[in-house]
Amino acid sequence: MKNSLSDIFKKHNIWIDIVCTFGCNRETAEDIVQEMYIKIDKKIKNGLDIDFGNNDFNYYYIFKTLKSLFLDLKRKESKVNIIEIEKANKYLINLENRCFDAVYNEIKIELDKMYWYDKKVYELIEGGESIAQLSRKSGIPYYSLYNTHKKVKEKLKKIL
Repeated sequence: MKNSLSDIFKKHNIWIDIVCTFGCNRETAEDIVQEMYIKIDKKIKNGLDIDFGNNDFNYYYIFKTLKSLFLDLKRKESKVNIIEIEKANKYLINLENRCFDAVYNEIKIELDKMYWYDKKVYELIEGGESIAQLSRKSGIPYYSLYNTHKKVKEKLKKIL
């Protein structure tokens, strides 16, 4: 493989211009291009050959990588809920008026009231175990674990 990441980097401004045509600002385009470098570097280290010879490489592969990173970013942005500042202030004022130890105790009591399976799934996932890992280890379907965790979180949010 003749091309390396440094050869791809020589066209840095072109990659940024391409991402800008997708509809984002220059700063976001810079971030996406940096993510592309990381992704391509990992792929090259794992044996990806994007070399076409004559100091040329697969532009289409890089374009598709940039496009997929852009679409991933848009999907993540669509999941972010924007809360109006007035609503956030009301929520914070309510929290300030409550004693955190009392709230923590309420949450512990509520967890103790729950079915043991629900409590255990919640504690494992909140403890850092990913749902996918837990699913592989236990043989329980991913969506069953996901729905259980989501249900417990909703119950606990009502306390707050």
